[in-house]
Amino acid sequence: MIKLTTIVDENDKEIGYKEDSLITRDDIYRATGLLIVNSQGQVLLAKRVLTKTHSPGKWAPAVAGTVEKGENYDSNIIKEGKEELGLDLDISELEMSLKSRVKLDWNYFAQIYFYKCDKAVAEFNFDKKEASELKWFSLTELKNEFHNHPEHFVPNFVNYYPLVEKRLAGQ
Repeated sequence: MIKLTTIVDENDKEIGYKEDSLITRDDIYRATGLLIVNSQGQVLLAKRVLTKTHSPGKWAPAVAGTVEKGENYDSNIIKEGKEELGLDLDISELEMSLKSRVKLDWNYFAQIYFYKCDKAVAEFNFDKKEASELKWFSLTELKNEFHNHPEHFVPNFVNYYPLVEKRLAGQ
């Protein structure tokens, strides 16, 4: 089955659909990200597999997806949580955070959510086609890694980092 990505205008209004392989840098699409935090003040990040077309081998939110035809931001993040980590999420368990317009290598709106979860990495049933590794980062580890090696993270992590820092510092 061919997946069709939702294409939107500058105001995030749906204007059509395209196959992933046909999306150009001029198209604007929708993406979601789930930042998972635990009660120990850590954030769970996923290292993207090297076969990904966008930011292969980079640290990213534990769950991320592209909104497809028939989905909205909420339904997409619920679906992606199940597919990528085996999580049975309910939207009421998630905190909607920043929605940003991203114009980097690609052109999209990114809706970020937070979820609190105290599972060990080994307890997640993560999709090896999406991520090569999962890791819990303390605020200190994340701060050091991000400031010393920002190239190890997806380009939009520059927008996620302040959210994570604020969240982890406030725990």
